Amino acid sequence: MLDKSTSSDGNLLTSGNGALAVTPAMCQKGFEMPHILAAGDLFVTPSLFIDAVKARTSAAADVSFGELTLPWPIEPFGPVGSVDEASGDVPSLIEAMAGAEIVVTQMAPFTAEVFESAPGLRLISICRGGPVNVDLEAATRAGVIVTYAPGRNAVAAAEFAVGLMLTAMRRIVIADSELKNGAWRGDYYSYENAGSELDGATVGLIGYGAIGRIVARVLNAFGSNVLTYDPYADAETVKDDGVELVELSELLRRSSVVSLHARLTPETHHLLNAENLSLLPRGTVLVNSARGGLLDYAPLPALLASGQLGALALDVYDIEPPPADWPLFDAPNVVLSPHLAGATKQTAERAANIVADDIALYLRGERPRYVANPAVWNVLSAGSRS
Repeated sequence: MLDKSTSSDGNLLTSGNGALAVTPAMCQKGFEMPHILAAGDLFVTPSLFIDAVKARTSAAADVSFGELTLPWPIEPFGPVGSVDEASGDVPSLIEAMAGAEIVVTQMAPFTAEVFESAPGLRLISICRGGPVNVDLEAATRAGVIVTYAPGRNAVAAAEFAVGLMLTAMRRIVIADSELKNGAWRGDYYSYENAGSELDGATVGLIGYGAIGRIVARVLNAFGSNVLTYDPYADAETVKDDGVELVELSELLRRSSVVSLHARLTPETHHLLNAENLSLLPRGTVLVNSARGGLLDYAPLPALLASGQLGALALDVYDIEPPPADWPLFDAPNVVLSPHLAGATKQTAERAANIVADDIALYLRGERPRYVANPAVWNVLSAGSRS
């Protein structure tokens, strides 16, 4: 547990490894039992957070817990105040945070108003790949450390992406739906309509982070030729993985399957668009299980109707959920799922465990591993050494 301010009497000390240490004097001067708000939802539940923290602290640790349950995923996430991809509302969060030094959450909306209403807050641990539901500038101004949980859903998302590829390439879901509606589509076995295999296919992965790398490993096992476009990937690592690093235009020209695995940033918004989608070979299968904003959806219905796209598999959308009159609902060879790529029990458990590890470090006065605003920690460290 750390104080935001620099203590003039040396309450905050630096240990031999540069970590901040909490001294008995701190406890004597009013550092009360840390109170942790577990603001979970119906996926990463409050009890998962609490159990994970308890497993990493001693049974006698003086830590108390409060709980708040947010309505995601039954209610889709969205913008709340100044933050995006959030769930719940600001007044309920402020009320639940009373007395909290630490909040652990996935979706709670941390706006500037929340920080202004919580002077005792010291640490927020967000159990997702990036703290998109946190006003990071406001957190930094308030002296609140923000941590996140990289890689929590990499395995789940990678497996789901490969599943979408196979489903789209072999019409598994479409054939299932038609058979249940009474149509025996024997014509899908005709040469003209037959699917294709991953073995020997050239598959282009746009983005080579934790998820893309796992997808590549699986595809190599299938016998695919794997290309990737990622200007931030380490060329030697990509080569050692048996993957060819290429420019985006070359990837699109050569791939019969293209799958998106990049982060959504201003730089990657509409990374695939009408202009460069025209480079795809006729009949290409396109998969997006990353973020809706990476792909311009407007040209897709025409590309499917013309056969330029052979099939399309989507788990994410430009608007979630898509409206009833969304054009792709009526387009041919489209496989859809409601943003489920990361939805495994292991993802929820892994997410809780990653942030609990960082909370345990914080409670011991050590630097958490995944700090999104290191300037706050650096100020605390400098203050403790002065």
